Amino acid sequence: MIDDATGGRREFDASALAGATSILERVIRSGDLSGAVTVIWRDGEVVQTHACGHANIEQARPMALDTIFRIASMTKPITSVAALMLMEEGRLALNDPIARWAPEFSEMRVLRDASGPLDETYPTPRPITVEDLLTHRSGLAYAFTSVGPIAGAYEAALGAGDAQPRTVDAWMKALAGLPLAYPPGERFHYSHATDVLGILVGRIAGMDFRRFLFERIFEPLGMRDTDFYVPIAKRGRQASVYRLNAADDVLEPVDFPDSDAPPTISSGGGGLFSTADDYLRFARMLLNNGEVDGVRLLRPDTVALMRGNHLTDAQRQFGFMGIPFWAGQGFGLGVSVVTDPVRQAWMGGGSMGAFGWPGAFGTWWQADPVENMVMIYLIQNSLPLGPEGAAQLATGQRLGGRVALPMWQKEVYAALGK
Repeated sequence: MIDDATGGRREFDASALAGATSILERVIRSGDLSGAVTVIWRDGEVVQTHACGHANIEQARPMALDTIFRIASMTKPITSVAALMLMEEGRLALNDPIARWAPEFSEMRVLRDASGPLDETYPTPRPITVEDLLTHRSGLAYAFTSVGPIAGAYEAALGAGDAQPRTVDAWMKALAGLPLAYPPGERFHYSHATDVLGILVGRIAGMDFRRFLFERIFEPLGMRDTDFYVPIAKRGRQASVYRLNAADDVLEPVDFPDSDAPPTISSGGGGLFSTADDYLRFARMLLNNGEVDGVRLLRPDTVALMRGNHLTDAQRQFGFMGIPFWAGQGFGLGVSVVTDPVRQAWMGGGSMGAFGWPGAFGTWWQADPVENMVMIYLIQNSLPLGPEGAAQLATGQRLGGRVALPMWQKEVYAALGK
């Protein structure tokens, strides 16, 4: 290892880096996790790849570097890039009211109390803007981020799976028919905002959102295995999602029906499947200021805007998903960003300006500009969404499948002497 004091650049300690993979293997052997795929890229080369455990336990099918994962909210940064591409073309601006393309949201009302009665509302002080969607300050919500009557109202209006509205327009109308939890711009409240953003991209571009992503992002970057469904020919590479059955303390598969065709509604907030290699290309593009291997998607100034914190100090005083998520972190346009490495270290580590965003099934990525490094971590582990999931961490319940991530992160940075 080269010491920074000598003016050189620290290199990975190979034996210490091997310890990071050992953590994952121990967690898999303990029965807390089905399997994992990790990739570490730094200074122009892949430093380490690792696949361990099973993509499907029942079939004894091992994880592989080309295993396809449900990446859930890791979809959000991709949708955000799509919107920023349109911004560069002058087809939208951050301060544009979204009602310009989504008239469903022209006359929104706000709950007087975010957990109170649905009929106690007032007119929104100002319209929802494109920036509000990108920063989750729109006042929209998810059922699982809400408490009180609004949570049930979200489930009733939007449903899930086959119960959801059948068309994009019907889905938008149903969402816009619900009151906002908070006034636009007031606070970060995780929500369907990025789903709305994806639909706006399609409406502005005059094409299906999925088609836009293929033509403008996936095909240019060579992301061959990223889509809103897994075709039959690739299904043998798809990882199954598992959860811990509390009754018998063993992993059990979560039933997700397969689709033989793209969905009617392509969820820009969480609908994508992808692989470690595909997402690495996307992350490298953002790390390299909008360009990778000769393909430029965004200008450097746009990437800098995306990677900068947009939340106020007051807005970062509110917790997120039951934890003090904003201790040492902020949020840009679709990604979180490290603003204080010391205060953020409890979550796993990252240099000043490191950015990324996780997914509900335990997938995670981070790009670190200081180290010129990308870390990709893919698992398929289902936990309850909402504060109750985070609360389980404090009780010491069998959550090694999630605790493994910050442990792995810390070991990777420790291998750099940090």
